[in-house]
Amino acid sequence: MAPLIILLAAFGLLFVVNKSLLEGGLSLAFIGRASLALMLVATGITHFTSTGPMVEMMPEAVPMKRGIVYLTGVLELLAVVGLLVDRLSRLTAVLLVVFFIVVLPANIAGSLKRVPLGGMENGPLYLFFRIPLQALFIFWAYYFGVRNNRRAASGTTRAITQKPSD
Repeated sequence: MAPLIILLAAFGLLFVVNKSLLEGGLSLAFIGRASLALMLVATGITHFTSTGPMVEMMPEAVPMKRGIVYLTGVLELLAVVGLLVDRLSRLTAVLLVVFFIVVLPANIAGSLKRVPLGGMENGPLYLFFRIPLQALFIFWAYYFGVRNNRRAASGTTRAITQKPSD
């Protein structure tokens, strides 16, 4: 639930700041990517602060669980940078779509095991929330990072546009 709150609160705050203080200088795509980046800071750090439960939530067949938890935490933190750099943002978003699909089985296994982390302790019923949440993360990365990411597609590297002076 915390990642969703961070994602939506960051989007709302950045949207309002953009409209009121920056006169619309940030693109909607950048605001969406920056919001996802802030969420990934929190989830990436969690890989290092709640390693035990994250190891526990992984399916039994997965080897080197602790190493994978650390690696995925590093990947999430690297994705933060990739989302904020226009030249890298489109590729980063595509890789995040794949990443969010690949880690879904761990969330399902964690719920079936009732791992005490992020709602999974509620068991299989949590999946009615978690699977749509994962679909939202996939859609968000695609929409703001690929589909609506015109500047990255055109090769520009600025997230803030300049308005012509009157």
